[in-house]
Amino acid sequence: MERRKFLQNAGIAGILAAGAAPAVHAQSPTIRWRLASSFPKALDTIYGAAEVFSKSVSESTGGKFTISVHAGGELMPPFGVVDGVQQGTVECAHTAPYYFFGKDETFAIDCAIPFGLNSRQMTAWMYEGNGMKLLREFYAGYNIVNFPMGNTGAQMGGWYRKPIKSVADIKGLKMRIGGFGGKVLAAIGGVPQNIPGGEIYQALEKGTIDATEWVGPYDDEKLGFYKVAKHYYYPGWWEGGPQLSLYVNNKAWEGLPADYKAIVTAAASHAHVEMQARYDAKNPAALKRLVANGAKLAAFDKSILKAAHDAAMQLYDELSAKNPNWKKVYADYAAFRDEQNLWFRFTEATFDNFMQTGRSAPAKAAPKKK
Repeated sequence: MERRKFLQNAGIAGILAAGAAPAVHAQSPTIRWRLASSFPKALDTIYGAAEVFSKSVSESTGGKFTISVHAGGELMPPFGVVDGVQQGTVECAHTAPYYFFGKDETFAIDCAIPFGLNSRQMTAWMYEGNGMKLLREFYAGYNIVNFPMGNTGAQMGGWYRKPIKSVADIKGLKMRIGGFGGKVLAAIGGVPQNIPGGEIYQALEKGTIDATEWVGPYDDEKLGFYKVAKHYYYPGWWEGGPQLSLYVNNKAWEGLPADYKAIVTAAASHAHVEMQARYDAKNPAALKRLVANGAKLAAFDKSILKAAHDAAMQLYDELSAKNPNWKKVYADYAAFRDEQNLWFRFTEATFDNFMQTGRSAPAKAAPKKK
């Protein structure tokens, strides 16, 4: 029986990898879903992951299972998608879970928390650690089945009207910062603002906020932040590897036949990998263009990182003492993070540091033929 199940799953995976539609039985149902995104269409990377997912599902079912994708604000507000999926207004949504930490801080662990896991570590925790199991248990209380569906990789630290040289410069700073990171920013004196991506530029231009962060060079260039705030800092200590999620209404999920469930699972994983690849491929050239347009790159002073780190660890202890959901998930997450950082310290970090500090010779162009 186990062998038969393995062969069935392997067959579906093979078909998806080959890019061909499986043999859809005549009795296979025709299903139409709607997906509510929290992002604007202009961001082809983060919004585009939902389109990649939808296309994979349709192609893999010969068009019998289609999912229409709707940008933030089309069906519901960008930050209304959890309620929409929970109540069955839509069958699914694509979002950044940390937007919803106001419901329960545990949402943030499914995306990014300050000084948390990087992209690869997060994927490892979800697929090979206890991440998926623990978060499925948590989301059951919201009538949601979750799937990892995208990661931006480590983000930049944002755009500022004035230089940020010390913790003193954070005091009173009104900054748009995504989700949970704002709690730590507030602890070191900042004033966090939670604003959807499509509304940030106007707020920065009008001076409603003093600074903003979004993702990184490719998206930041599209949103035009460099036109009104020139100081571009790094790293985004609050987002070392932010994961995006597909939320599916539990009733809609249980109503799918087994082969459709397998296709949704595989399509979400495909979109998960593709988003990271897009960001990694597009960010380098975008960063060069931003600098050419006057962006002033600078690293955060280590005193800022230390103050933020200390505030984050204190916050996590406080949450563990009062929020049972957080305590259960974070304890496993933190233990996994410690093991991963021990491993990465000896391999990834050492290798990356050597390669990225100018010690490796740049590739030489091939000589032109005479």
